[in-house]
Amino acid sequence: MMQVNSPDPVIDANLAIALDALLAEHSVTRAAARLHTSPAAMSRTLARLRRILQDPLLVRAGQTMVPTPRAQALREEAAAVVRSLGALLSPGASVDLAGLRSTFTLQAADLVGSALAPGLLRLAEQEAPGVSFRIGAEEWEAGPALRDGRIDLEVGSIDHVDPETRVEDLVSLRMVAAVRSGHPLTEGTLTPARLAAAAHVAVSRRGRFSGPLDTALAEQGLHRRVGVVLPSHLAAMTLAARSDVVCLVPAAQPGAAPSPLTRDAGALGLVLLDIPLALPPLTIGMAWHPRHTADGAHRWLRDAVRRTLRAPAPAPGIAVADAVDPER
Repeated sequence: MMQVNSPDPVIDANLAIALDALLAEHSVTRAAARLHTSPAAMSRTLARLRRILQDPLLVRAGQTMVPTPRAQALREEAAAVVRSLGALLSPGASVDLAGLRSTFTLQAADLVGSALAPGLLRLAEQEAPGVSFRIGAEEWEAGPALRDGRIDLEVGSIDHVDPETRVEDLVSLRMVAAVRSGHPLTEGTLTPARLAAAAHVAVSRRGRFSGPLDTALAEQGLHRRVGVVLPSHLAAMTLAARSDVVCLVPAAQPGAAPSPLTRDAGALGLVLLDIPLALPPLTIGMAWHPRHTADGAHRWLRDAVRRTLRAPAPAPGIAVADAVDPER
């Protein structure tokens, strides 16, 4: 006659928890109260444990119950299993920032990276001295790079719509015209016609000559001439500081605190002029893969970016914004 092996028993974590309570309390009633169940249910669980372990575990001794030798031998092991289950299934502990040793990789356009670096370094020095940052240009397609772990965080104008990517908007910005001190446009009222007549430098990683400003000018029957396209906002701003070209830069919305992204424009001595046209706002946000959402170290990184980009700029009187020009 063929013998059929019975399947392996299903592991029931609740039995380990009940065993721990029974061996700790030496009482079905007290064990039931400890686990917020009924004495009848706990009595059935004890019967099941007796069948599985082939030992009575607790036996009557007068008005009390006492553990068998097997039960005494299992006492510490059962307690250890329950402690392990508690640690396994409890929420993650808060990260020890002082002991954190990690390098975070961020992808951002040059102006955003330049604004982020001082603030992130300052916060790391104060809160997480073992943390370092690698801030790279927009080298990869962000969705796949976030998914496969090449980057931890993308910061800028988030234009990809991968369904699993988490996105948080940080600041809303506007575009302004940046020119050198003494530029002819700084004298008198800046009109769309005067803006269109000036020489321009455009910022585009893809080499595009036109963008939202050209669309707005075309609605007025105007056209500007872009003499050069550069891939870097900082390079375009440097050119504007040394010539008569106009460079578009992002700035804080009217009434908002100056943005840290203004720092480089101020350092170059650029004058920021309101553009007398309706241009779409620029939203700067951050994107990350959902596997990092609950991670304590990554939560600190996101909060550090949030605090850095929303902090008022140290230089008064200038309001600039992010690095991802809408002309891209």
